[in-house]
Amino acid sequence: MSTMVDKLDVARALREIGALLRCKGESSYKAQAYENGAASVEALSEDLARLVEEGRLTQVPGIGASLASVITEMVRAGRSELLTKLRAELPPGVLELCEIPGLSPKKVQVLHDALGITSVEDLRQACLAGRVRSVKGFGPKTQQSLLEAIAQREAREARVLLVDALGVAEPLIEHLRALPEVKQADLAGEARRFCETVTGVQVVVASDEADAVLDHAARFPRVTRVRSRGASRIDLFLAGDVPAAVHVAPPAHYAAALLTWTGAPAHLAELGRASVERGGGGASELVGLESEAQIYRALGLAPVPPELREGDGEIEAARGGGFDDLVTLGDIQGMVHCHTVFSDGNDTIEDMARAAEAMGMKYLTITDHSPTAHYARGVELDRLKSQWDEIARVQERVKIKLLRGTESDILATGALDYPDAILEQLDVVIASVHSRMKMDEAAMTQRLVEAMRQPIFKIWGHPLGRLLLRREPFACRVEEVLDVIAESRAAIEVNGDPYRLDMEPRWLKEAKKRGIRFVVSTDAHSTKGFSSLRFGVGVARRGGLRRGEVLNTLDPEGFRAAVRPIG
Repeated sequence: MSTMVDKLDVARALREIGALLRCKGESSYKAQAYENGAASVEALSEDLARLVEEGRLTQVPGIGASLASVITEMVRAGRSELLTKLRAELPPGVLELCEIPGLSPKKVQVLHDALGITSVEDLRQACLAGRVRSVKGFGPKTQQSLLEAIAQREAREARVLLVDALGVAEPLIEHLRALPEVKQADLAGEARRFCETVTGVQVVVASDEADAVLDHAARFPRVTRVRSRGASRIDLFLAGDVPAAVHVAPPAHYAAALLTWTGAPAHLAELGRASVERGGGGASELVGLESEAQIYRALGLAPVPPELREGDGEIEAARGGGFDDLVTLGDIQGMVHCHTVFSDGNDTIEDMARAAEAMGMKYLTITDHSPTAHYARGVELDRLKSQWDEIARVQERVKIKLLRGTESDILATGALDYPDAILEQLDVVIASVHSRMKMDEAAMTQRLVEAMRQPIFKIWGHPLGRLLLRREPFACRVEEVLDVIAESRAAIEVNGDPYRLDMEPRWLKEAKKRGIRFVVSTDAHSTKGFSSLRFGVGVARRGGLRRGEVLNTLDPEGFRAAVRPIG
């Protein structure tokens, strides 16, 4: 058997296949299967070639028969016919170029045929030379838009999605904790603060044996290369090109090091000032204390949760009280905003109900898409009764309370999808924008204002429509919309989908000032999607949301009463 490729080569190829399938417009689930398979291959502790030889690939979670066949071919032949075929069907550089808003595979092909463009840099040079505007289907405005989009992309390129960073950081931490010389090892930096995107991963380790720890870190299976190494720090690249740094501190200095490598610069500066005010020499000198909480208390402050350490008013809040009632994962009693096979979900109502029940949830909202979302198999009126009947049948077999609802499209006029007579029969309405996202600021603001003024109680779903590192929030006057929500029958969703994490903390804080209430959701399209709840809670905590401000910390009857469409 040939072993021409290792598991990281295979994982990269699987990810490329998934990305090319998305470019072709294939099923998102098919593409996701390859991306999930890549993660499974990266995480393997066993030798990949041995698994192939013994025919045990399908025993690996996330790898089915079809995927196993592709992996087997890559291990044995060093190539994939499917990948070769997809590359041939699409223009060169399509994956990179399709990351530029406004470019589709067809437009990339036109640019390639006309100008030989195969990369973003080629495109930039062609735009600067004024050659793109002469290509049929483009023009001066498009050329300028492409240049602006390229500039925006470069600004984003240095960032990594939180979910991707945690996907490699958490196994790295477990790897480090397995070393006997390690006393403690914890996540730090932006990822610990639950920033939606990060520049990389920071891990702090307590040990008196720095060399042994750094050697062990370099042997982590997902390390693709070592960037640099010092006496107490090693900088690495992990699978997916995620930068990582491992810092080693003596156990007596560990709490101070963890605090230092976690807080944003503005937060650390404020701690330093607090230390000086109390006659100390700065927060970095507070060594020997056993925990971060002890350091904060030594400075006369309530301990500040990692998610709030941004230098945005949290120190003043820590002088005047504490954060004990900041919402936690354990406070959430119900899964909100969940899709099933009735629209674009992967699992049945019963699958979703049993999975949520197994997590200890007390209720689950079935909020499939409304009819206008035809691309997501929105539930037409003639199918709605069947869905309600199925909810009733499943309710007889489970203890968790099932609430029937919808994710209703906010139409261009601001009206909600489904007639009011239907909405009034639901337990919960989530109202979201899914189309015409390029409306100008004034038009989008008016659209949202009209929607929020509807007398039906609604939860504003994934409020600003962003997709992290892929699509900017749509234009609207957010504070104007928040003012209307504060006076209407509405709440705001904190969307836990790790590719959305919408809305961002600064707007949550503005909504809090207006007394607006929230729900923390998963936007789950499968039972696996429930794992995204921690991301929603993380963003809620970054926004400073307290338990009493989050509606799905209520029990089933309390939640149902709070969100009932008709008061």
